Amino acid sequence: MRNPAGAAGSSSGRVAVVTGAARGIGAATVDRLVASGWSVVAVDVCADDPVLDYPLAGRQELQALADRHGDRVLPLVGDVRRQDDMAAAVASARRQFGGLHAAVAVAGVMKGGDPLWEVTDATWDALFEVNVNGARRLAAAAVPALLEQPAPRQGRFVVVASAAGQLGLRRLTAYAASKHAVIGLAKGLAADLAGTGVTANAVCPGSTRGVMLDESARIYGLASAEAFAAQALLERLLEPQEPAALVAWLCSEESSAVTGTALAADAGLTTS
Repeated sequence: MRNPAGAAGSSSGRVAVVTGAARGIGAATVDRLVASGWSVVAVDVCADDPVLDYPLAGRQELQALADRHGDRVLPLVGDVRRQDDMAAAVASARRQFGGLHAAVAVAGVMKGGDPLWEVTDATWDALFEVNVNGARRLAAAAVPALLEQPAPRQGRFVVVASAAGQLGLRRLTAYAASKHAVIGLAKGLAADLAGTGVTANAVCPGSTRGVMLDESARIYGLASAEAFAAQALLERLLEPQEPAALVAWLCSEESSAVTGTALAADAGLTTS
């Protein structure tokens, strides 16, 4: 795990690790947490994946995120597919900021276009390795640190799933399956954490502006991602800051009564 530009830290306040932090909902989550007084270790792989059909965030985006927050954000290039990188992120939070109070698994990838019977092992494995196993690896590294906080604990684990985790989507079956698994991971982790004071929840964004939604539009042959707006009750796309606000609230002490849930921030997309 590499620090693209060293950052000085602070040992005061609450501390989070956020993966997939360089852009989109991840970057918006970091912005929201810092605005609420948090210090954040912001982790992103900052490299493209040859299995995917769209570019991932780069080092410049991760560094720009850190630059606008000064010593409140430590940028780390790390891969959720590597347990050592997740352990290093948690160790960095402890060393740089004095502890860990929340872990937020935003890192996720999407690929589609084929019916399930034509999905390759490479596609299936890429989606599950990042979306599901990436969240599991962050939990494996972060939960022991969250449990080290003195009682009464206010530790938080939040994973970003998707409205696709509550729906069946044509030509996105592998992606939807991975996001269903993410919701199951959050619910099961919450059960494992019963009685500890540490909570675990999933957030399910709907159609949110960004590279992944543009890729969805390409898969469906749409001229623009704006076409997805008509599917939601609010008849508009979400901005990344909107699901990020729910993520940040779930990290806060005010969410202490909420655990084992999959909360929608989807403009009414999944309302039946």
